[in-house]
Amino acid sequence: MAKNVLGTELEDCSFDPLTGYYRDGCCNTGTGDLGVHTVCAVVTDEFLEFSKSVGNDLSTPHPEFGFNGLKDGDSWCLCAPRWQEAFEAGAAPKVRLAATHIATLEWATLSDLQQYAVEQ
Repeated sequence: MAKNVLGTELEDCSFDPLTGYYRDGCCNTGTGDLGVHTVCAVVTDEFLEFSKSVGNDLSTPHPEFGFNGLKDGDSWCLCAPRWQEAFEAGAAPKVRLAATHIATLEWATLSDLQQYAVEQ
């Protein structure tokens, strides 16, 4: 079983909206996941605006892909490099540590993630 950044079993992130690289509700990763979708983020309006401004619009629905768009408070498996970029820009979303894959630590430090931690 995959581990989270705390070293325990990786928990599910979200089934509504359905998230994860494998669209299984979990921020698991594998060799095909070039974006490293491993951070279980609780998105905020501020983060969604930031993400849109750097070319990744997560708030606009794309029904052709089964994507309804994210809104403030949604949990989503975010790319670890994007979380780090948002952190450095002062726009990082909250993080559910127990649902954030340990591979995230290749991009962000545990102490930085802990500053944005929320409970499930």
